[in-house]
Amino acid sequence: MKLIIQIPCFNEEETLPKTLEAIPKNIDGIDEVEILIINDGSTDKTVDVAKKSGVNHIVEFSKNLGLARAFDAGLKNSVKLGADIIVNLDADNQYSAEDIPKLIKPILENKADIVIGARPINSIKHFSPLKKMLQKLGSFVMKKLSGADIIDAPSGFRAFNREAAKRINIFDNYTYTMESIIQAQRKGLAILSVPINVNNDLRPSRLVKNNFDYIFRSAKTMIRFFIIYHPFRFFALLASIFLILGLALGMRYLYFFFLGDGAGHVQSLILCGLLITISFQTALLAIISDLLGINRKLIEDVQIKVQNITNGEFDKINKE
Repeated sequence: MKLIIQIPCFNEEETLPKTLEAIPKNIDGIDEVEILIINDGSTDKTVDVAKKSGVNHIVEFSKNLGLARAFDAGLKNSVKLGADIIVNLDADNQYSAEDIPKLIKPILENKADIVIGARPINSIKHFSPLKKMLQKLGSFVMKKLSGADIIDAPSGFRAFNREAAKRINIFDNYTYTMESIIQAQRKGLAILSVPINVNNDLRPSRLVKNNFDYIFRSAKTMIRFFIIYHPFRFFALLASIFLILGLALGMRYLYFFFLGDGAGHVQSLILCGLLITISFQTALLAIISDLLGINRKLIEDVQIKVQNITNGEFDKINKE
């Protein structure tokens, strides 16, 4: 059983040594532990530090592409390197690496495909009351959007089995945390949360510039994910709203018409026809987007088979 710990890095020469030092070398149920660094266009000595620390693999971007792209590259390269389990760990030593055995245990026991470390939000001293509230709100909204019972949705301390890693495709440029949960739930992957510990804050978050920026970006991301992964529900909801408004205006016109004052309310009739037409067109969009969603699933199945061929996993191709 091979475990690869992937660590996305952007100018982490100060914090990376402490993060690497804390990673356990021997874990029950694991035969090999390897470390993969994704250098996201660092301009400091991050790569030199990684090499001196004996990191097994380094993937380098020529420029900074962002955390989501680095995470996705880590999963894909870990699969190519033969990982059975992949753990994503932040380079700032935010998460306690000593909890890696606890994180991967449900995967080793075949109880989960993905495990997310749940931080003790209430007891994290460097989290302001507003940030704690936002973290809980984000998890609540994600639970409603995805249907997955996730305690700490924004947590980046995660473990994936090989099949889950092959099925996750990150499209968002801002963050991978929410999109991967929605994808996993849609693809029937089992997700669990386990309690983990955190370390003292070594540097400010680069993903969250300020609370208002975080709220705006997160809201935009959630709406975008809802449209991408629940297109029929989204457009059907819009169609229903337009239809109800159109019918309400139509009823209003009929009311005045039977009172003999219909000529003075023709604009209501015109707007009624316009809204019902928009409703019909939006309903057609719902059907088309649902068909596109089915097509995307078929393409993803082909992608999995191509990965299996590339990695020489011919037995899995035959099973599929």
